[in-house]
Amino acid sequence: MTVCDIPAVDRLLKKEFKAHPAPIIELIEAQTRDPFCVLVGTILSARTKDACTAGAVRRLFAAAQGERFAPQDLERLGEEEIATLIYPVGFYRDKARHLKNLPRVLEEKFGGILPQTVEELCELPGVGRKTANLTVAVGFNLPAICVDVHVHRICNRLGLIKTKTPLETEMTLRKLLPVKYWKTWNSHLVSFGQTRCAPVRPRCADCPIAHFCPACSPDNKVKEKKS
Repeated sequence: MTVCDIPAVDRLLKKEFKAHPAPIIELIEAQTRDPFCVLVGTILSARTKDACTAGAVRRLFAAAQGERFAPQDLERLGEEEIATLIYPVGFYRDKARHLKNLPRVLEEKFGGILPQTVEELCELPGVGRKTANLTVAVGFNLPAICVDVHVHRICNRLGLIKTKTPLETEMTLRKLLPVKYWKTWNSHLVSFGQTRCAPVRPRCADCPIAHFCPACSPDNKVKEKKS
């Protein structure tokens, strides 16, 4: 795959994306239209399958006293209560601690207003670049490139980039990927990685972008099965 192939690949990935359930963060945004809820959901989703995240989000958001889950609800809940509500998401105790501290840090650093930049969001507890980028793109509908394991793996597998870390992938994609694809690139590739382009034994046989992918060549398939 080359940079010139990006529009064609994106069209095919978009079609594939629409054939499967939307990722959990997309659903949270559609249901709440609230960047703070998107942020909380994204924190919970790290190292956790969507089905598990959905249950944790549903239980936590049900504790809201107002129309929508807000920082004040995290202030009111105890850390142990939060941990109980979000269990069994991955690293649930660490995430409970981060969520409990979130309203205080948000107030101290940003006057209680959720910032809209990746760099500022990364100052909040439990927020790294992946979470910050996804919050900017999905929560605020602004250009941002969220790179998780799926984006990192698939972009390298396609030969679009040659990078060793997600951060390097993000910075490289910022230079290569037209801005109009930034907001949806993560959603399309996450869905694709979950349903077809797995780390081991990807379903290359009827892959819609196989002809763009050097890993789908017969020689590479043989090598992958032997490894």
